[in-house]
Amino acid sequence: QVQLVESGGGLVQAGGSLRLSCAASGRTFVDYYMGWFRQAPGKEREFVARITPTGAMTYDRDSVLGRFTISRDNAKNTVYLQMNSLVPEDTAVYYCAAAQYPNLNWKYWGQGTQVTVSS
Repeated sequence: QVQLVESGGGLVQAGGSLRLSCAASGRTFVDYYMGWFRQAPGKEREFVARITPTGAMTYDRDSVLGRFTISRDNAKNTVYLQMNSLVPEDTAVYYCAAAQYPNLNWKYWGQGTQVTVSS
């Protein structure tokens, strides 16, 4: 089992920034892809970004590329999502997830953290 706990969400004005954190425990952190997903009200959960155990990053090209940055600190068992130039459309619950490398089966999920961007 992997336990994931997100933090760092909140209310921010358009154009602002937030950094989300996700602390992992329970298994060897470096064995896992880590990812961020989000779900806006009335919409399906969507992929935002993922990072391999060694730091290679993939982003959802259309919505966040160039504004969001995913990173991880393997010594702290933590993955981050730096979000800049936020827009109201980024409003959602953001979820951290883990998949055992090299398979992209997102088996473990956090409880989510709310991000609200006001216009």
